[in-house]
Amino acid sequence: MSSLQPVRGTRDLIGDDQRRYRHVTDTARHVSGLYGFEEWQTPIFEDTGVFSRTLGETSDVVTKEMYTFTDRGGDSVTLRPEGTAAVCRALVSNGLTQSLPLKVFYAGPMFRYERPQKGRYRQFHQIGIELIGPAEPLADAEVIACGWQILTALGIAESVTLEINTLGDTDSRTAYRAALVAYFTRYATSLSEDSKARLERNPLRILDSKDEGDRKIVADAPTIAAHLTPLAAGFYDSVRNSLTALGIPFVENPRIVRGLDYYNHTAFEFVTTQLGAQGTVMGGGRYDGLVRQMGGPETPAVGWAAGIERLAMLIAEPQGEAAPIAVIPAGDDAEAAAFGIVQQLRQGGIRADIGYKGNLRRRMERANKAGARAAIILGSEEAARGVAQLKDLVSGTQSEVSLDALLEAVRALPAGTPA
Repeated sequence: MSSLQPVRGTRDLIGDDQRRYRHVTDTARHVSGLYGFEEWQTPIFEDTGVFSRTLGETSDVVTKEMYTFTDRGGDSVTLRPEGTAAVCRALVSNGLTQSLPLKVFYAGPMFRYERPQKGRYRQFHQIGIELIGPAEPLADAEVIACGWQILTALGIAESVTLEINTLGDTDSRTAYRAALVAYFTRYATSLSEDSKARLERNPLRILDSKDEGDRKIVADAPTIAAHLTPLAAGFYDSVRNSLTALGIPFVENPRIVRGLDYYNHTAFEFVTTQLGAQGTVMGGGRYDGLVRQMGGPETPAVGWAAGIERLAMLIAEPQGEAAPIAVIPAGDDAEAAAFGIVQQLRQGGIRADIGYKGNLRRRMERANKAGARAAIILGSEEAARGVAQLKDLVSGTQSEVSLDALLEAVRALPAGTPA
């Protein structure tokens, strides 16, 4: 019988992979907390309508990528493909629309059925923030600034570029849509099948096509700049001016469009050239209509999401756990006392482990292999006297220490790495 393997597009997070995952999430959680964001946890599956009604009937997520199934009660449920819709559903479900503004941070797994490739999985993980309530352009600058500070704290800000665009307000998008329809209709026979369908329903999505033939046509498509209302143009100016005042570098990319229907005004991406074709590591924008689609009142909001796997590929190797202290009983009759010492060290905030079997030499060998900082050796004779041997595995020195003084003696060990 062949051994069972992870389902295609999933993977186990073990060792360095898990350390990198934890470093990204811990850093994002800390930095977003400095900005006042509070962590929420939403279910990993939702009523299918949470996503199908809000992400857009023509979006690739809805038409091709959602994991949707009927449960035993006959209800259609979907593994969440993204976090924003779930957060807004939670806002409405929990009656929090009267408690605005709210700042929400989230982290966890998402699910999309797509071709697995470097940095992209069918079960992947995201961090994200949502600032719900403020309609002012300063809110857009604040969420971008939070993302920038997270990337800086991870040590990868120099490896990414912030690209921004505006999707305008409703009137701007209506005028722009008409211009795009007029342009793309001239090339309708040359468009991909997906883009032909989008031309009828949402031509802005053609701008985000990955088809090489489409991209050549898109290169000369009109931009939204000429179709912005004075209000939308002023909003975009304010966002750019705020980013400049905050010292956050950016470039304008008029081809950025968010892949979901509920976005308006600011759209942005942090991109890198170090991950091949999958260059976006963080992206988001403003989505003032989503909460209303969830059954709540008209509520402005702005946020972003970032793929943890992609960020983890860019960061330096995170620092591991502190080297443990190995507690080694010399003889079966000393094991109970040795286990008591292990618990004392752990309760004192010291990482410690115990050698379960083998003679003294073999237990010492395992301690060295595990990278232990020091070893506490306890025989029955030492236990009877209330002492133990503390061996520094960096310097090689060994001394007898009272059991009552062990915790302080371990804390006093100088920093160092075992040979």
